Amino acid sequence: MPFADLGLSNELLQAVGEAGYSEPTPIQAQAIPSVLMMRDIIGIAQTGTGKTASFVLPMIDILAQGRSRARMPRSLILEPTRELAAQVAENFEKYGKYHKLSMALLIGGVSMGDQIKALEKGVDVLIATPGRLMDLFERGNILLTGCSLLVIDEADRMLDMGFIPDIENICTKLPANRQTLLFSATMPPPIKKLSDRFLSNPKSIEVARPATASANITQMLVPVAERAKRETLRSLLRSESAESAIIFCNRKTMVRELNKSLKRHGFRSGEIHGDIDQAARIAELDRFKSGEINLLVASDVAARGLDIKGVSHVFNFDAPWHPDDYVHRIGRTGRAGATGKAFTFITNSDAEAVENIEKLIGTKIPRLDMGTQAVDDGEDEGRDRRGGAKGASKRPAKAPARRERGADAKGDRETESPAREARPAREDARPAREDRQPQPRRQDARSDAERPKAPQQRNRADQEPDDGWNGPMPDFLSVGFDN
Repeated sequence: MPFADLGLSNELLQAVGEAGYSEPTPIQAQAIPSVLMMRDIIGIAQTGTGKTASFVLPMIDILAQGRSRARMPRSLILEPTRELAAQVAENFEKYGKYHKLSMALLIGGVSMGDQIKALEKGVDVLIATPGRLMDLFERGNILLTGCSLLVIDEADRMLDMGFIPDIENICTKLPANRQTLLFSATMPPPIKKLSDRFLSNPKSIEVARPATASANITQMLVPVAERAKRETLRSLLRSESAESAIIFCNRKTMVRELNKSLKRHGFRSGEIHGDIDQAARIAELDRFKSGEINLLVASDVAARGLDIKGVSHVFNFDAPWHPDDYVHRIGRTGRAGATGKAFTFITNSDAEAVENIEKLIGTKIPRLDMGTQAVDDGEDEGRDRRGGAKGASKRPAKAPARRERGADAKGDRETESPAREARPAREDARPAREDRQPQPRRQDARSDAERPKAPQQRNRADQEPDDGWNGPMPDFLSVGFDN
């Protein structure tokens, strides 16, 4: 079925064709006609299925008629992270170039003053993270009574980040007779409850079994000694001739250290994680997309939803702590029908994580014997796997795992606040002050039952009014896209 059969306008079809697309993906083919018919939608689709265009394209045609008013956006798209919000803005700019629609992006790390000015002019499309939206709403800078179309994207990720109470609050401030589109990779009970409360007779569309890895991705587990990881990674990068690869680490400190190591060995690499301000993140992603660098070392801040074409490989330098993260990480490759490869480094302590991953995806992942388990590349001399000095007192094997899955994990996993993470060791083994925010030891001693659950942890980093950057907004984040 070509795009022309979906009921889109000629101007939109022209923009889609110029972007290089001729046939819709399954989620687009099923969702677009229903959205144009003003139905509520529940779309269950994993990343890489083209779901962003499935709501962006019909929204452009729906909003083509009508006029925006000051501080009263006509439509609202909620995204869990700044990167996803910026990506949706890029889609509107690309597909809406023949429509005179205005757009505003409300995210942390960008000057609030510029965002307020954009709202004062009136916008057809408002793309926002929940924290910044609520902040400006409470200041009286936004009125939601004129919003007739709401999109809740990556709803399961919203749940993980503790945004569901904000979503419910926002929904109560919108007109009751609006059109609502909800998209999620999975449908846990809290998301089902949300949809039952705020959607009216929705059409359910499911294009893939939740939490499965794409058949286009060749997956391999690479058993390796902790101190041999860097040498093994370099060997694989060379033998695989990786054209464009994302390398995931569990900790921001490791992202920084690994990026420096790759550069020392002559690789064209960059890094992205939660401690980098918004302007620097966008710049680094642009370098990666343009091919200026071909390796991007990342924490899970980049794992969900980013649509970067042509990623040939994904390397999990650290096995992910949660199995869902594995699916979303490797989903950065093998997109839109292309093939890709995903390699996950595993040590003896990762046995439980691997078991949970294989249980989630419903298949055993083949092992690749690199024969490098005893290799020491010298870079980690004097350090143990926790980044401590050689000779430092060693903890029981299970203690670090509990620490990682508890207090420290929430600082590195997709929360955009700088954070509570183990600091990188310095060569003289003296403690660094730069990133140090130690956790109280008694917190680690609590049982799993006593420790707060991750979904209740409210990540409100994107509410910060400025994040320290007051520079001009990037071109594709500018208001409007008249052409």
